[in-house]
Amino acid sequence: MPATHADQLRLGLIQTHADAQAAANLERTTALIRRAAEEGAQVVCTQELFLSPYFCQVESDEHFQLAEPIPGPTTEALGELAYELGVVIVASLFEKRAPGLFHNTAVVLDADGSLVGRYRKMHIPDDPRFYEKFYFTPGDLGFQVFDTQFGRLGVLICWDQWYPEAARLTALAGAEVLIYPTAIGTWQGELELAGAQHDAWRTVQRSHAITNGVFVAAINRIGKEDELEFWGRSFVAAPDGSVLAEANGDEAVMVVACDRSQIDTAREGWPFLRDRRIDAYAGLEKRWLADE
Repeated sequence: MPATHADQLRLGLIQTHADAQAAANLERTTALIRRAAEEGAQVVCTQELFLSPYFCQVESDEHFQLAEPIPGPTTEALGELAYELGVVIVASLFEKRAPGLFHNTAVVLDADGSLVGRYRKMHIPDDPRFYEKFYFTPGDLGFQVFDTQFGRLGVLICWDQWYPEAARLTALAGAEVLIYPTAIGTWQGELELAGAQHDAWRTVQRSHAITNGVFVAAINRIGKEDELEFWGRSFVAAPDGSVLAEANGDEAVMVVACDRSQIDTAREGWPFLRDRRIDAYAGLEKRWLADE
């Protein structure tokens, strides 16, 4: 890790609801980012698509009006905030890349206010009330790590969190922490499954921390929006899978200290990266092997 990085990385997670007006969501999120910075956060992360309710519950051309270019007005506002507070901000936005071409994108703004880069969501779901394929083109920037003033950040988005390949490739690129802006909850037609769904979501991300020896931060929204109930429960897991901090279903600002020495300790004790058989994984680039 770069010598300029302190032993501790202090992550700030912003968990909140969303109103219909983008300006109100930006104002509230800005206030929460300020609070996180006051509490010592160095890297502050928003939930997925924080500027609006989760509009992917329906397929409507009207929702394309929510998108904006990157760089654009929100990255400009957040860049100024990052510079003022001296923090890194990771924010999830609806990107308009060109007419008819849109992405679910996370931006990374460094503590000097500069736009370090963007990550475009690679895995796009299409489930009841999660009709994202209607809106988002799959990402074409690959799995990346962003060097910032306070650390090397790997950023992935929501549905990406179910894929061990995404976590592994990002970790192999040098990420110290995997950050997942998220909008996940339970559809009203499946409320009896809410407990099992949440347990699966929490378990798979803890497994990414363990198998890659990295910190994992999952930032979720809260509140009932139409037919979805977002459960919140944002959390940070250490490289050994232990949960360092976890929110409930209410609005929350979490500031979590992550001791970088735990990365070395975990990887030396569980040398999964050492013991990988990189000569034997050729089948992973194929869709299916059983019928060959």
